[in-house]
Amino acid sequence: MSGTKSGGHADDPFQEGGGSLLRQPKAVWATAGASVVAFMGIGLVDPILPSIARGLHASNSQVSLLFTSYFLITAFAMLVTGFVSSRIGGRRTLLAGLALVVVFAALSGMSGSVGELVGFRAGWGLGNALFVSTSLAVIVGAAAGGSAAAILLYESALGLGMACGPLLGAILGDMKWRYPFFGTAVLMAIGFVAITAFLKEQPRPARKTSLLDPLRALGHGGLASAAFAAFFYNYAFFTVLAFTPFVLAMSPYSSGGVFFAWGVLLAVFSVLVAPRLQHRFGSLKVLAGSLLLLAADLLVLGYGDHTTAVVCTVLSGAFIGLNNTVFTELALGVSDAPRPVASAGYNFVRWFAAAAAPFLAPKIEEWTDPHVPFVVAAAAAVVGAGIVAVRRRALTIEAAEPAPRHAAQDGVSAFAN
Repeated sequence: MSGTKSGGHADDPFQEGGGSLLRQPKAVWATAGASVVAFMGIGLVDPILPSIARGLHASNSQVSLLFTSYFLITAFAMLVTGFVSSRIGGRRTLLAGLALVVVFAALSGMSGSVGELVGFRAGWGLGNALFVSTSLAVIVGAAAGGSAAAILLYESALGLGMACGPLLGAILGDMKWRYPFFGTAVLMAIGFVAITAFLKEQPRPARKTSLLDPLRALGHGGLASAAFAAFFYNYAFFTVLAFTPFVLAMSPYSSGGVFFAWGVLLAVFSVLVAPRLQHRFGSLKVLAGSLLLLAADLLVLGYGDHTTAVVCTVLSGAFIGLNNTVFTELALGVSDAPRPVASAGYNFVRWFAAAAAPFLAPKIEEWTDPHVPFVVAAAAAVVGAGIVAVRRRALTIEAAEPAPRHAAQDGVSAFAN
């Protein structure tokens, strides 16, 4: 398989702007800080899933719906976020998202049943989608020192949030499962105040985005191929994130430590390793190889002993970090649609798998045994690699200049728009 050897990835984002990374306006730091908390919300519930199940007298499959409702709403929100932000502006979109997260995170902590908690997580997902899909564009627009410094700052926020979410969930959840939700509400409220105080409204795009633009973009064969390959990859990814805590059956602290290490590997391989591998081997070879390695890792995780399962869970973060980076860049560079629109269509498809995996994995365990969900997830990763192989010509980026890392100037990232 061949893919473009993204020469642009060899340009180290650390180099642009010299020491400008730490010399940013207050608006940038306020948005980046809120971004850390937003990404923390994705893995926050990981270490406390068993505690929530006990506290609300719910089954594993019922508790896993916390992810399903969150990401199902996120998928549909991909059709809405560009529509909203192109009309009311980035600042108001950020504040609307933050306000929704504050309200629904607090309500989640007050839930009296698993049904209420699942519903409140859906509202949280809408708020998070509005915030995350807009925050990178705002950071790039307000940052000093060029886009590379802004990209690095945002990527650092993403990695820190993904790593620290499970850790915060473990620390607060060890006292009471409700506390991580209240903690998130407080932190996001601080972010709301900071953005209100320091961020000025930025210019709105010249062209307003319609609700159907992302769906029309999927008419491009390359973008559709990337989206459906990512759909199967996301099924494997979120089997790890949402189902593995039940299999590990560890205390909140221990589970939080495992997923903290997982998040660190995810961040390192996404930010530092992926660009170098892409430059050397090409995007498609890196992507196909990483998907197959993830499939092998999942099989060993499913059939190994407890120690092996812990090691494989942490190791999966490396493959997930590689896949997130390459998939996003393929989606942004393979079609002629505006990047925010292409990203919205791509993510509309792939987030459905993030909603399906947390629901189906526990159900498959109930119907069969604890090994089979990982076999299904591994098979999904292999299918993703197969789509990449079969559709390699459609997925080849033909642009003379490769897309900048994560196309940050257009406000998208691996977990964002």
